[in-house]
Amino acid sequence: MKQFDIPTFYKSPIISKVKTLRKSSDPRKKDFTPTKLDFGSVSFYIARHFGFCYGVENAIEISYKALKENEGKRIYLLSQMIHNPLVNEDLQSNGIRFLQDTEGNELIPFDELSADDVVIVPAFGTTIELEEKLNAIGVDVQKYNTTCPFVEKVWNRSKKLGKDNHSIIIHGKHKHEETRATFSHSSANAPSVVVKDLNETKSLAKVIKGELSKSDFYSLFEGKYSEGFDPDIHLSKVGVVNQTTMLATETQEIADYVKDIMIEKYGEQDLKEHFADTRDTLCYATNDNQNATYGLMETNADLAIVVGGFNSSNTTHLVELLEHKYPTFFIRSEADIKSKTEIDHFDIHDKEVKTSVDFLNKEQPKIILTSGASCPDASVDAVLRKLLSYFDDTKSVEEALAEVAQEMNK
Repeated sequence: MKQFDIPTFYKSPIISKVKTLRKSSDPRKKDFTPTKLDFGSVSFYIARHFGFCYGVENAIEISYKALKENEGKRIYLLSQMIHNPLVNEDLQSNGIRFLQDTEGNELIPFDELSADDVVIVPAFGTTIELEEKLNAIGVDVQKYNTTCPFVEKVWNRSKKLGKDNHSIIIHGKHKHEETRATFSHSSANAPSVVVKDLNETKSLAKVIKGELSKSDFYSLFEGKYSEGFDPDIHLSKVGVVNQTTMLATETQEIADYVKDIMIEKYGEQDLKEHFADTRDTLCYATNDNQNATYGLMETNADLAIVVGGFNSSNTTHLVELLEHKYPTFFIRSEADIKSKTEIDHFDIHDKEVKTSVDFLNKEQPKIILTSGASCPDASVDAVLRKLLSYFDDTKSVEEALAEVAQEMNK
């Protein structure tokens, strides 16, 4: 796999060594059990796969390249590069300004732009409409286009499905940057509709089966379907694609449900005329992160700490999985750990930061530690070191890593 040139302060001396050891012992990633770092008075279960994925590293490399190549020019990002506050804050501190917020609202009017300005397209991609708007100004949107290749793969598959007269069901959060971009590209080639989860899919299925009317569809999916979408016509031949940061298992569950509905309505013998298998569009990194999280859930840990941006979709899904089994604390960085007894963390249900006390209330606690695809390993490193500092008589990092290496070489 390509090696990216990203700033060294995003890298880490502990996590990178763990990942190197695992890669060496399991190059094909067949084993999703976590790595146990045992420091004696506290131990950590480190997920088999987490942190910067291909698309994120590619986006970061291109962004810093844009800074280096355009000294003295105005440099803009369409919106947040990725959903990680540390990465975005560093880019801003280097002079990059955001044109929009995460919901697409203008922060800087586009009419202030000129052809001499540099605009970076984030990893989520952008809509055809915005691309055309920038092209009209004379901005070269392709020079620093960091759209993730796995997002583009979804777009290309949607285009192919459209050519075969399929309508597209997009599994995603309709206000998310990536889903807005995918919806724009999909809608250019095929009738498209966005579903957030299996419950919305079940409502769509009722429309397909005639249990809900056309007017019901327009009401239930307001703002989530393409112009001219006619449920009486456009739900007879479909394919399912996704926002790549959604739970892969949920996307597959949605696709399987729609497939069963098509079999029920049209018969298995005619399934290929009504449903397209699109499982090859699922993102490998999202899949690996989620499989690694299931691996973590096989442990007898006492609690879980997940590091990342609170608006990160893929990180939120890791929290959703882990909190089924463990007290789970979603934090941005080590700064959210106030002391051995107090931690600030984001509640994904109430959408607010809460404070918990006595979160390390076990003797010799076993702590799950992971992060989303947009979180630097250095952030996870810093969290581990801060937690470690609260315990006495611990083994050194070198000793703990040596034990891991020894275990893997058996």
